[in-house]
Amino acid sequence: MFTIGGFLFLVVCVFGSFVITGGSMAALAGSLPFEMMSIGGAAVGTFLMANSMHDVKHTLGGIGKTFKGARFHKADYLDLLSVLFVLVRLAATKGAMALEAHIEKPDESPIFQKFPKVLANKVARTMICDYLRIVGMNADDPNQIEDVMARELKKTLAEEMHGSHALQSMADGLPALGIVAAVLGVIKTMGHIDQPPKVLGEMIGDALTGTFLGVLLAYGLAAPIAARLGGIVEEEAKYYEVIRAVLVTHLHGNAPQVSIESGRKMVPNTHMPSFQELEEAVQNVQI
Repeated sequence: MFTIGGFLFLVVCVFGSFVITGGSMAALAGSLPFEMMSIGGAAVGTFLMANSMHDVKHTLGGIGKTFKGARFHKADYLDLLSVLFVLVRLAATKGAMALEAHIEKPDESPIFQKFPKVLANKVARTMICDYLRIVGMNADDPNQIEDVMARELKKTLAEEMHGSHALQSMADGLPALGIVAAVLGVIKTMGHIDQPPKVLGEMIGDALTGTFLGVLLAYGLAAPIAARLGGIVEEEAKYYEVIRAVLVTHLHGNAPQVSIESGRKMVPNTHMPSFQELEEAVQNVQI
């Protein structure tokens, strides 16, 4: 919502000041569609050339995130911490083998079924089950497990950030594409150099619209969306950092309460539940 509101405010301020100071929107509107076709088409073309189809779809999906915001909130983190608490408590009291039924078939596990959002999150569900499965294979060196998890999370973050980088690359190129459109306009103008000044002035104005539009789209639209998407991806990555923190702390031999407290500290401050809220949440879990 803030993304849309910010862009509308930008448009009102830019074009509003133009009209207030005597600019003619009629002249601008006459050339804008054609300049948009030239610059926008070139931007889309370069975007398609620079990315695979998978990356294109991923970036388009990421743009949707900028309007909705990060998908994880306090309730989601409470659910995740509650699932992890029950699992590490079970492992601490009955041993790692007691987890086998839950991690081999999480869809049938009463623990995961209690928290459908965690169960529906394929990345989180797979991550939890995979590393608990590794622990059950006697690979219980906390430092080794932490290193493997850190490398996986780093890889996942890099892949998720590709959409932001792709949009930023587009933003970097848009001013130059605006210049290309402007140069084409100048070439067109020079071909009509025998026309009266009024006609030449209109044609030069049309050419300059290309430069204006390229800069506006770059710094007023593409770059802010790229930055917003990058921030959302980094915030959502904390959700998976919580899993790493809880499991590694558990492998160090700490009590389940200490393990989930370690995970709570990884939650972004805007969504982090208090110690009391988390304690009440795990106490109310009945499996």
